[in-house]
Amino acid sequence: MTSSCTGIVVCFLSLVLYLAVPSLAKVYTVGDSSGWTMGVDYTTWTSGKTFVVGDSLVFNYGSGHTVDEVSESDYNNCTVGNPISTDNSGSTNVSLSTAGTHYYICGVIGHCGSGMKLAVTATAGGGPVAEPSGSPPPTGTTTTATPPPPTTVTEPPSSVPTPSSSGVLSPFVAIMCTWVALYKFVVL
Repeated sequence: MTSSCTGIVVCFLSLVLYLAVPSLAKVYTVGDSSGWTMGVDYTTWTSGKTFVVGDSLVFNYGSGHTVDEVSESDYNNCTVGNPISTDNSGSTNVSLSTAGTHYYICGVIGHCGSGMKLAVTATAGGGPVAEPSGSPPPTGTTTTATPPPPTTVTEPPSSVPTPSSSGVLSPFVAIMCTWVALYKFVVL
């Protein structure tokens, strides 16, 4: 009886951790209420936001637009037709699963050049990702780092449904689930 009670407690705690850990990720609606469209300055939209691995970007847009993840070169030159991934569903949810800069454009010719492009840098855990520099500063000069602007995330009202990042499974939760499964087979 004691081992089954212990198993239930462990399963319950694992469930609580499973539900709590992914909720640490943030869901950002690209362009806020304007969405993914022409006429929005997405560089300004990203300023003041800190993106981390596990966060999600939600692109909301009308027909006639796409969300294409592209290389840095294709982003800088607004080159369409060679996306890493593409979607035109009208509501695209992208999980930032790796650290580094991710580049998105609208794949419709002319839209990227009209400003429908977004570069988002995700950090591994809150610290900035180191960017390689071309050369060290000349001797005798001083370089000072400016702190990033404060981060403000607007949380949607609780009555408005938002996409959930609960599908994101942290390594800690995966290990706990594996441990519980092994415990059930070995002890019970």
